[in-house]
Amino acid sequence: MDYLTILRNQVVGMTEAMIASLPNLVIAAVVLVLTWGVAKLASRIAKRFIGHTHMREALKQLIRTLIRLFIWIFGLLIAATIAVPGFTPAGLIAGLGVGALAVGFAFQDIFQNFLAGVLIMLRDKMRIGDNVEADGVSGKVERVTLRETHIRQFSGELTILPNATIFKGNTKILTDQPQRRDDMTLLINDDCDLRLAEETMRKTLKSAKGVVVDGRTQDVYAQAFETGSVRFVLRWWVDTSHDDMQRVKADVIYAIKDALEEAGVELNDGSVTYAYKEGAEPPPFPREQADADQ
Repeated sequence: MDYLTILRNQVVGMTEAMIASLPNLVIAAVVLVLTWGVAKLASRIAKRFIGHTHMREALKQLIRTLIRLFIWIFGLLIAATIAVPGFTPAGLIAGLGVGALAVGFAFQDIFQNFLAGVLIMLRDKMRIGDNVEADGVSGKVERVTLRETHIRQFSGELTILPNATIFKGNTKILTDQPQRRDDMTLLINDDCDLRLAEETMRKTLKSAKGVVVDGRTQDVYAQAFETGSVRFVLRWWVDTSHDDMQRVKADVIYAIKDALEEAGVELNDGSVTYAYKEGAEPPPFPREQADADQ
């Protein structure tokens, strides 16, 4: 048996088949280019039509993404039919039926994140621009795609989380309501007039800059005895659509300190503890700030 002759015949046959299929491959490539152009144009048209509606930004992104996806699927099927004459969509479905289990395992994460992305975009709780805490990451939602969610951390870094992590995990939406509650703990020397201290702090909270008064209460509670002091908890509300929580807390600290000093109430040394949000720097205690300025 002449193996060289057989090998040569095989190579010649493959070369002739490739040359014969070149026109089909060129046409398929043209179809792909046209598909890219049509998908881009359709996305722009959809953006123009739904741009002035009251839909959520995530839902607008979902509509544009699905339009591009359907156009690409249709274009790829046409290109595959042209490039491979024996190819049919029915044959593709039959082939997937044979290896559906293997494909399912191979693309499990992709399908999972895809479905989670669609559900995230459809529900109206988390929106583009919301401040969230998810999987230990705190920041602002910049973009939601069909596979991942982009969160810009408050410190400036961009974190990309899989949609399945957002959808299945515990996600805290910090800006779901514009008004948020903040709190602070103080230790008051136990030899002072504690009722006077409570009343002074309550009045100061009501008049402090940035503290919401209408429809919200300002709470001051004595919580427990400490060594030589009594621990108080102060709680108030801030409208984050107008004011920064950390700035309001700093103003509250300054106002509380001045009011207590005027009333003759002494703070226990090192008594202030901050209940600030994760990732945010606490405002300086007035005494520490004064020492730093000196």
